[in-house]
Amino acid sequence: MITRLKPIWRDALALLFAVWDARTPMTARLGALLALAYALSPIDLIPDAIPVVGLGDDLLVVPAILALAARSLPAPVLLSARARSAALQRRLPWLLPALGASLILGTGLLVWALWRGLGGGG
Repeated sequence: MITRLKPIWRDALALLFAVWDARTPMTARLGALLALAYALSPIDLIPDAIPVVGLGDDLLVVPAILALAARSLPAPVLLSARARSAALQRRLPWLLPALGASLILGTGLLVWALWRGLGGGG
């Protein structure tokens, strides 16, 4: 599954680099804006209040929207943005695993705080 998601994350990060390129078409910029709005919106396909699963849809939907938007990039812009994306991933190979671990830890702390707050922890 990770090998299937890797190209999506690569194109998602590439689009974020390409948004600032003057040659980037408006459709790609709007796709990036839509993905950002979805990520920040309290309205999701699966509510964020549901532990782990609620944030999981953000981890799949947002990169998918970004990857679809990246398909509308002109080839030179996409190549340049992918090169910058690859360079960043080589310098920070721990970035995605750290984000995943932070998400799991944050969700665990939230569940623990809710449990304690509701009187379930004694």
